Amino acid sequence: MRRLIAVLLIFLPIAGLTAGAAGRYAGLPGGAFKSALQYEDRPDGQRVAPFALMRRPVTNAEFLSFVKAHPEWRRDRIANVFAEARYLSHWRSATDPGSPVLLQQPVTSVSWFAANAYCESIGARLPTWTEWEYVAAADESRRDARKDPAWRERILAWYSKPSNQALPRVGLQAPNAYGIQDMHGLVWEWTEDFSSLLVSADNRNQGDADKARFCGAGALSMDDRDNYAVLMRVALLSSLEARDTTTSLGFRCARSAP
Repeated sequence: MRRLIAVLLIFLPIAGLTAGAAGRYAGLPGGAFKSALQYEDRPDGQRVAPFALMRRPVTNAEFLSFVKAHPEWRRDRIANVFAEARYLSHWRSATDPGSPVLLQQPVTSVSWFAANAYCESIGARLPTWTEWEYVAAADESRRDARKDPAWRERILAWYSKPSNQALPRVGLQAPNAYGIQDMHGLVWEWTEDFSSLLVSADNRNQGDADKARFCGAGALSMDDRDNYAVLMRVALLSSLEARDTTTSLGFRCARSAP
């Protein structure tokens, strides 16, 4: 009975969507989770509440529909405070990505503000870092494959590829154990709380008492220092401001259980 209730909770948040829109999301059961990051207030891990996450990153085609419906987010109209000059700079024009191939690729060069606005426009939100890490821990058959050296090496292989290569379209990778694709090996992704990921760039400083000035919910150090893929993502997100964009940073949306 408890399992049935949990499954129902997963899908309640997306019950109000059309069949096509609901198919964009996968339900996550939640549960106990130990992050690779060390949280002072949660040394033994935490519980992740049930939620739903988009199966694939948002594409250029989907973001194009958003900017047409909300023209204040076009690259020629957006306020400077919400995005830097590189915002959607890979598109041919403010309302034309320029290539049918590009339409099926994940949208990049979007600021946190724009990604957050897109998710809000469809009744969703950006996932928290913990939610993203929880889903990203899964491989094709296991919900937590992080202790498998072969799986870690497969993820790290992505980082060795030149960043100037054209992005493939979304959905080419096999779904993980939750039915979600492209968590690794396609693009970096914004999270709702990216600015709270305060990890020292130098592990030798982790014993420095001065880091206490960052106390709060933020992560202050790595608990699993062998998980380089997570460390690299955290380092990237920690270096950004909400108006920043990069050619390899995209996003996907989440929905909370009631």
